[in-house]
Amino acid sequence: MDAPLRSMPHSIEAEQSVIGSMIVDKTSIAEAMEVLKTEDFYKDSHKAIFNAILDLYQKDIAVDIITLTEHLKSTDKLEAAGGITYISELSGSVISTANVQSYIKIVSDKSILRKLIRASTKIIEESYNNQDDVLRTMDLAEKEIFNLSNGKSTSDFEPMSVVLERGFLEIERLFNNKGETTGVPSGFRDLDMKTSGFQKGDMVLIAARPSMGKTTFALNLAEHAALRAGKSVAIFSLEMSKEQLAYKLLCSQAHVDMLKLRTGNLDDKDWENIAKASGPLASAKIFIDDTAGMSVMEMRSKCRRLKIEQGIDLVLIDYLQLMSGSKGGSESRQQEVSEISRSIKALAKEMQCPVIALSQLSRAPEQRTDHRPMLSDLRESGSIEQDADLVMFLYRDEYYDKETEDKNIGECIIAKQRNGPTGTVKLAWLGQFSKFGNLDVIHQE
Repeated sequence: MDAPLRSMPHSIEAEQSVIGSMIVDKTSIAEAMEVLKTEDFYKDSHKAIFNAILDLYQKDIAVDIITLTEHLKSTDKLEAAGGITYISELSGSVISTANVQSYIKIVSDKSILRKLIRASTKIIEESYNNQDDVLRTMDLAEKEIFNLSNGKSTSDFEPMSVVLERGFLEIERLFNNKGETTGVPSGFRDLDMKTSGFQKGDMVLIAARPSMGKTTFALNLAEHAALRAGKSVAIFSLEMSKEQLAYKLLCSQAHVDMLKLRTGNLDDKDWENIAKASGPLASAKIFIDDTAGMSVMEMRSKCRRLKIEQGIDLVLIDYLQLMSGSKGGSESRQQEVSEISRSIKALAKEMQCPVIALSQLSRAPEQRTDHRPMLSDLRESGSIEQDADLVMFLYRDEYYDKETEDKNIGECIIAKQRNGPTGTVKLAWLGQFSKFGNLDVIHQE
């Protein structure tokens, strides 16, 4: 005999108590809005009523039986909501709103259980149907549970009115805070003026030939984000060890010559500077992983765990070409790099933070009279150029021309910016301290 079908977890009584409390008490509306979404209700009529209450509340219209039923009539949803009699019963059944928080929690918990069941079903189906790619199945399982633990479900269609309403609120906030850096600040004034910081969900590419200071520049960004802006930064170093990065950060923060640090040839002033710098660095939310040859799936898994435990505001990858793809059977390295690039962009969207990936350029700039990198130098690197929201090249003329007038000057060339201008920002190069610094000169391309 077949086992009876079980209904999904729900509590009609708790849903009725929440809706009833929202009708009779404005405070309950605010409390419910903070926790619940429309899809958290099991019964369709409750979804319709909840939506109508939110509409009235957001338009600053008092919520009662009359305004609610009239609003549902005007949107042709009164019947779907159960009719006037049912709405009256909901409000009339509420003796006190004192326990509304408990009812909200019950509704939320039941909703999470339903989502967990759906996610588990999806994982089971994937496990049966995709037995040749265990890593992919594990990644899917982890992503489903991660999204649930972060209170986030898969994105779905939204009407333009809802998207625009959210957009206008953000535009209004920016208008009231003119000049504010909206993303994670770089610490370089002229660069932030062009980019307004590194934005959530963006893939940022920093590319250069060897010895231009890519790692130094990236660590300067991490240092400023963590120490000055209080951000949580994850660094994946596939080339240098954790200790090497720590030394570079220490030299930058303490203004101590890297050679003196490596040889132990430090004077009393150096020790004093190191002591002052080590405290803030030790307490900074900078997390370093130096696993060699890491795959994108491994990186995503580690980011998910770190986000739950510490939060993540910025991810740095040094560098992209040292990563391995999730599929061992790529026809070419170019295809593998393209897959890695697309996965990094997906990581930025999933973590809802900027991901900065460093990239080594080919010898193409060496063949030109002007050795400054160009976007065309990325063409051999798969789809990196297309996937990146912001592409920056680092260049130091002094590396090629010892007699140049631009001694100790680096250029950060913004070659592509999806939502902003391109151009070149000049920076001071303080190589002995593993550091770039601000300059007041901007050369517009």
